[in-house]
Amino acid sequence: MATADVQQMPTQEPAPPALPDYLTDPDAVLKDTEVNWRYGRAPDYSKTRAVFSETKQKSHEAGSLPELVQNLVKNWEVEASFKPTLKDWRTIDHENYSFAINGSEPEGAEAMLKVGTYNAIIAPNEYYSPDYSDFASSHKTFKRMMPTFAWEVLEVYSGPPTVSFRWRHWGVMKNDYVGINNKGEKVTAKAHGGPIDVQGVTVATVNDKVQLQSVRTWFDPMDMFRQIAPNGVVKKETVDKSMAPADVVDSTSSGAATPTKTTTSTTSVAEALEAMGLDNAAATGCPFAAGAQKQSGETILPEGHPPVQEKVVQVVAKSRNDDGTVKTELDPEQHGKFDQEVADRPLMPGGFR
Repeated sequence: MATADVQQMPTQEPAPPALPDYLTDPDAVLKDTEVNWRYGRAPDYSKTRAVFSETKQKSHEAGSLPELVQNLVKNWEVEASFKPTLKDWRTIDHENYSFAINGSEPEGAEAMLKVGTYNAIIAPNEYYSPDYSDFASSHKTFKRMMPTFAWEVLEVYSGPPTVSFRWRHWGVMKNDYVGINNKGEKVTAKAHGGPIDVQGVTVATVNDKVQLQSVRTWFDPMDMFRQIAPNGVVKKETVDKSMAPADVVDSTSSGAATPTKTTTSTTSVAEALEAMGLDNAAATGCPFAAGAQKQSGETILPEGHPPVQEKVVQVVAKSRNDDGTVKTELDPEQHGKFDQEVADRPLMPGGFR
């Protein structure tokens, strides 16, 4: 009796694991329900997302590396700003997360939760100081002035586990700027209705869940203030130091914070930098050199802090293979197709504002 042939069924490859929603949806964490939101409910980003869609410079292909990075950072920003309970953050590797600006000492998520995202990235200057501001006042200062502050990825230079990219943060100055400077003075700059556009570079490592670990960012914090007061014209008022920062921002000259001294000054960028211990070389030659101190008339950068052009060269060198292609450990089928225009062309970094 002949043995019947047994047809072997083809083996099926296991489906690749689904990507985390914070990579595929820029509003993923806004849909979280079993979390503690700062104001009792998820914030409304609809206006910011509309401005982003209408005025962005780049339209990344769905599933491309630039889009995935863009979505990850947008979700991280929502969590950092509006989730006051650290365990609710889904976009970071909790045991290995740290954040640093312009070569500063890295800090953990707790520090950002305590002071707020603005205070974590802005050094004291004649327009604003984290030393005289808290979480509430910082958000009043910047979000009232610029109700929408959109963010996008411009270019991605390398893929996971080390992701390096250039970004843009922009909006329109629709209302007056009101903040507290490094002397404890209330500073007011009249709204000019024009754009505010800041750019920078970030190098971040991620784990196998594509959660942020080490985040290192370089940008010029003074660039925003130069655009807020392009002619250097601001109003400065001495206020009662016993007032809460948010009350100072809310007050008017006839209100609870009646000023004891009011001056209107026209300050050039050079004078502003001089007051901070900076000079023009530190600002224009190295726009990410916030915190460069002057010693004996010479600009001294923080130890280990290279000029921005040198830093860009370092980032590019580390993120490219010998043939110029982008290094990555991503499986294109699992993590989406690369944007070949970004991945394959030689890096031509644009000028930083």
